[in-house]
Amino acid sequence: MQRIIILFMIFSGMCGNTFSQANSGKLINQTGKELKLKVSENGRYLVYSDGTPFFWLGDTAWELFHRLNREEADLYLEDRAKKGFTVIQAVALAELEGESRPNAYNEFPLTDKNPSKPNEKYFEHVDYIVNKAASLGLFTGMLPTWGIYWKTGTENKRRIFTVENARIYGEFLGKRYRDKPVVWILGGDNNPENDEEKAIIEAMANGLRAGDGGSHLITFHPRGPGRSSDYFHNAKWLDFNMYQSSHAAKGFDNGIFAELDRKLLPEKPSLDGEPRYENIMEGFYNQGNHPAVKFTSYDARTAAYWSILAGACGHTYGNNNIWQMWREGEKNVIGANIPWYEAINHPGSFEMTHLRKLFESRDWQKLQPAQDLIVDGPLSGPAKVRAAIASDGSFLIAYSAKGEPFTLNLDSLSSNRISETWFDPRYGTTFNFHNTNTLSIKTFSPPNSGEGNDWIL
Repeated sequence: MQRIIILFMIFSGMCGNTFSQANSGKLINQTGKELKLKVSENGRYLVYSDGTPFFWLGDTAWELFHRLNREEADLYLEDRAKKGFTVIQAVALAELEGESRPNAYNEFPLTDKNPSKPNEKYFEHVDYIVNKAASLGLFTGMLPTWGIYWKTGTENKRRIFTVENARIYGEFLGKRYRDKPVVWILGGDNNPENDEEKAIIEAMANGLRAGDGGSHLITFHPRGPGRSSDYFHNAKWLDFNMYQSSHAAKGFDNGIFAELDRKLLPEKPSLDGEPRYENIMEGFYNQGNHPAVKFTSYDARTAAYWSILAGACGHTYGNNNIWQMWREGEKNVIGANIPWYEAINHPGSFEMTHLRKLFESRDWQKLQPAQDLIVDGPLSGPAKVRAAIASDGSFLIAYSAKGEPFTLNLDSLSSNRISETWFDPRYGTTFNFHNTNTLSIKTFSPPNSGEGNDWIL
């Protein structure tokens, strides 16, 4: 029986980011999968309606509906589909003057800032983008609203939601997008701090369920650093957890969030919906004698690999210029300074392409965190090594964030012969360096080491 650690066969082209309309009226991508999701039977990952594993590769495009016209939205979505993203996370009632500044067609989302009175013309533009995304095989991770609009307290002058109109608004969205490839993401970078706020979220979730008949998954995007499971893990409407590891520091292992969620019962999938963004200021800090340090594609990569190998069911990438769709003439937020249409080609998005190809070249859904197999090597800090092994022992993946050597116990692999391969996450290339039948404990030394030199075994 052949024994395998990893043999990554990286294929050309992503799987199926276009769709067709079947005779049944269902949206079907080119691999024959209906664009509809549910939770796997074991509660650890997401699947298509036929049970095929779905890899969540998201991009935060929070201001997509609000700031881009249709031609610009086409450009953005076509780029993301080409690079293999599977989910576009965008906000219907956006954060940046979303209630007081019209969209590209001079339409406001609500009449008189009343959630009970959504503006048909504004949502026709949202319809266009959701339909365009679907035509490219993309799911829309739709946030009904940013959190600022449901936060209570007299100091919040932007609040517009009550329990009553949250239910109405949720039902409106649920009915409108009932038959579209949408995942609902409640929250919007805020956490409920009192019973009234929690009731508003619950009402919106119940409205969505009433409107779409339960046809879409629902999660919650918390304020970072934080986890949806801290507030709603046992809520019947919460299908999977989302955490925000946020933008505080380089070298922080966000996989810790996935580890915590994985211990909870009942089992629910979990993923990082907002990690450190490429080109955002570390800790939002740029003052005095502390000039801004911006996260690079390397920082985005480490967040992705640490998180997935800790048990996440996918990952969300972000870029500081893209989430806000910044361009010349706009007020920048947190140091944005590159037009979004240039930032879509920053290295990090290409490296997410390699990430998805890597995991989908194997039965990634079988992976289970396996830190106990690391006998020696960096187990904390910026150079941390993470490992995961397939539940049937057919392959093992280890990630060295700074290319530091590490030692593994290979006894848990399931056959007699192993093929050892390095994967370069910068270029998506692989090379096999050893085939052997030697098992037990073995030390691996990546091709090079240091900041930016992460490697996957």
